[in-house]
Amino acid sequence: MSNVVVFDHPLIQHKLAILRNKETPVKEFRELIGEIAALMCFEATRNLPTMEVEVETPVAVAKCRMLAGKKLAIVPILRAGLGMVDTMVSLIPSAKIGHIGLYRDPVTHEPVEYYCKLPEDIGNRVTFVVDPMLATGGSAVAAIDFLKKHGCKNIIMMNIIGCPEGIKTVQEAHPDVDIYMAACDERLNDHAYIVPGLGDAGDRIFGTK
Repeated sequence: MSNVVVFDHPLIQHKLAILRNKETPVKEFRELIGEIAALMCFEATRNLPTMEVEVETPVAVAKCRMLAGKKLAIVPILRAGLGMVDTMVSLIPSAKIGHIGLYRDPVTHEPVEYYCKLPEDIGNRVTFVVDPMLATGGSAVAAIDFLKKHGCKNIIMMNIIGCPEGIKTVQEAHPDVDIYMAACDERLNDHAYIVPGLGDAGDRIFGTK
């Protein structure tokens, strides 16, 4: 089964507490989403392979480490996932970006695809699927399905908040995909919202509610 990593870093947890607060305004909420995503990205890329290179400094030749092997891609699940992209790209400028558009049917809570645009060489990249919330897991599974159809073999799921139901759904459908998150909350409520969660991440990022 896939590995689930829940970060307990003090900076991440501090920012997450402010993010959850219903009084946190849109501007600060948006900034916090990006900051937490950057901190998580730093940790989630810890095991990327590196190779030794020689670099000529103004003084002498230094033996250094650089990323080796496959390049990276970041694929946000629209629209809330967009809030995590910019700060991740600031850490990994060479990453290519794809987009998968899904919305949750208000009656069935199942994901409905409306957009999918991926880099042509996505199959040769380590791909981070990003979405602030892992609730039912339906959107995550659908997004990973699309990526695998395009040849992706190395996929990492990154969420800020998840819950046991969503984790189980992803693990059962895609046991090879590791999941990184800042918090695993208690459960889903009858409206498929994470409890205690932080409400609708998309609405709070974009100020649409």
